[in-house]
Amino acid sequence: MSNNTLEVMLRPKVEIWTVLVSFAAAAIAFYAPWAIMMTPPIAVATGICMILFGCYRCLDLYSVWKYQKNLRRLPSFSILGKNVPVSKNKLYLGKGFRWTQKHTQRLKETLHPASRKYIDMPAYYLWARDKETAWENVAVLKYVSAALMSQSRFNIFKPLPPIGGKPQLHSVENKEKNVFMPLTERVGHMLVLGTTRVGKTRFSEILITQDIHRGDIVIVFDPKGDADLMKRVIGEAKKAGRENELTVFHLGYPEISARYNGIGNFNRITEVASRTANQLANEGSSTAFKEFGWRFTNIVAQALVALGRRPDYGQIAQHIQQIEILLIDYYKHWLAKDGKDGWEDEVEAIKKSINDRSLPMAMRGRNKLAIALVLYTNKHTLNDMVANGLKSAFEYDKTYFDKIVASLLPLLEKLITGDIAQLVSPIYEDLDDDRPIFDWKQVIRQKGVVYIGLDAMQDLDVASTIGNTMFADLVSEAGDLYKHGVEKGFPEAHVPQEKPVINIHADEFNELIGDEFIPMINKAGGAGFQVTAYTQTLSDIEARIGSESKAGQIIGNFNTIVMLRVKEKKTAELMTEQLDLVELYTVMEVSGANDSADVESNVDFTSKNEDRLSVVEAPLLMPADLMSLSKGQAFVLMDGGALWKVRMPLPSVEKEEGVPEDIKQIADVMKEKYETREQWWQDV
Repeated sequence: MSNNTLEVMLRPKVEIWTVLVSFAAAAIAFYAPWAIMMTPPIAVATGICMILFGCYRCLDLYSVWKYQKNLRRLPSFSILGKNVPVSKNKLYLGKGFRWTQKHTQRLKETLHPASRKYIDMPAYYLWARDKETAWENVAVLKYVSAALMSQSRFNIFKPLPPIGGKPQLHSVENKEKNVFMPLTERVGHMLVLGTTRVGKTRFSEILITQDIHRGDIVIVFDPKGDADLMKRVIGEAKKAGRENELTVFHLGYPEISARYNGIGNFNRITEVASRTANQLANEGSSTAFKEFGWRFTNIVAQALVALGRRPDYGQIAQHIQQIEILLIDYYKHWLAKDGKDGWEDEVEAIKKSINDRSLPMAMRGRNKLAIALVLYTNKHTLNDMVANGLKSAFEYDKTYFDKIVASLLPLLEKLITGDIAQLVSPIYEDLDDDRPIFDWKQVIRQKGVVYIGLDAMQDLDVASTIGNTMFADLVSEAGDLYKHGVEKGFPEAHVPQEKPVINIHADEFNELIGDEFIPMINKAGGAGFQVTAYTQTLSDIEARIGSESKAGQIIGNFNTIVMLRVKEKKTAELMTEQLDLVELYTVMEVSGANDSADVESNVDFTSKNEDRLSVVEAPLLMPADLMSLSKGQAFVLMDGGALWKVRMPLPSVEKEEGVPEDIKQIADVMKEKYETREQWWQDV
């Protein structure tokens, strides 16, 4: 579009007449030059010029025809997983174009009533849709009905693909190209927003495929357990020759799952208590109970580490309920190093002399050896920080102690009940269990690929707790990487490695996030962490995090926004409010007639018809546009404000190469158990 004229694409294809006349004139020039009084050489030259001009006008005709055709039905776009472009410098997003003022102008023109005939489906299409329903159960005609519904390329009556939305949002541009995002922008994190069943998981598969084949560290959080996503991660890892680096953790299927101890690895001992207690409510009176839970978890964790034991949820739950056992073990360990000679005999003597009636009420009925150890250290004024903590917990009244840790114990019991206990509290000494135990340092050093299925539809609390624990563990690892790099602990002669690239894909991340997620996105980028988060609305994040300001803090750290169809205006405005205003052209039709007042004039009246061109300011994109996108299509805001319109490739039928049979069987069961998204693309 020029600065002072309107581009008119929704109109009759008048170019066809120019084309016909040009080719007819060329034919006359070639075969009957005498008819136009030309010599043969001049006629040939004229004919060639007319053919070239006709071809030029053919291009204009084709452009208008294709534009109008795409307004009703876009050509399908599919790609095999092995053909997804993989680059060391760019990230492939799909096919599309840079959205500019021209496209906003074209979109506005499609809303004009006179343009409906170029957008609405023709009468024969509507007739076919009526008949395919009417004939569906008629004896012979049901075969005709099936033919009408066929997606064969030879079926001129085939229905539109079930993707909904407004095709015009992508059809306003004929010239698509592959859309790439610089990988340098990836460290700024990416937020993918879209309502249910519009293609978020499919989009994640495209990004994950590239990350795996690029050789990056890939960590996929899948709260619900999408069978296709799990198979895609496993299959792509096999195709990329990274099966030895692959780890599958799935709460719903312990038999195939690796094991993970979320509190077994830490840089500071207090992280054990923080990861455990942070899952508790933190509002009103619950804050005090959370602090008590933190304190007692920290006491137990310090004692376990001092004894050379790796903390896990099972041990934490056991010792919080029965602190005497841990107290006895630690006091024996401590006194063996720092106690006086003969302490064992003296403790035994104190134990035999204990009379419950002489003890404080809170100590009555407790383990006598534990009481004797406490009395011995009090008598000799022995002091140890860990021992003092255990003693303070031991001296609480049992009933009162159970009340102040009442919110912590149910959480721990969920994590140590049934088969889940084997996954999150692994027994390192059990040589009969061949399921691997992984931690993030190991994954990062081996440049691993990890799929994490949290089975949130079965138990959201457990899924959320483990997901939050993993995030907190990753944040701790990010801090260690930032300070020491991946070569920490290696001999000095070891060649330092480059900073790793760690791509974290968090599907439905609103079900997992907590306070642990905030430092991951605003601080972990320096350690190579690149987060791609997928969710439905901004309100989901606010509801989960419990604070609008914290939700804003999270959203503010995503530099790239991918927005599929959304159904919340506030969510759509997250993108539209960042866009510029543009000038749009409008045409006003003016007509009028005036009588002549001059009686001597031969003119009785005058009339005029005008088209007035005016300019108005309008947003580059409206929230309603984002709420009307077709499935599998998105707007992408990247590179500091560049707006792109993209559509992702639909899955092509391909063999599930590299996926073990047991994984395929489990994936089939997952599909039956929880259908997380419609397979809308299968009929495209």
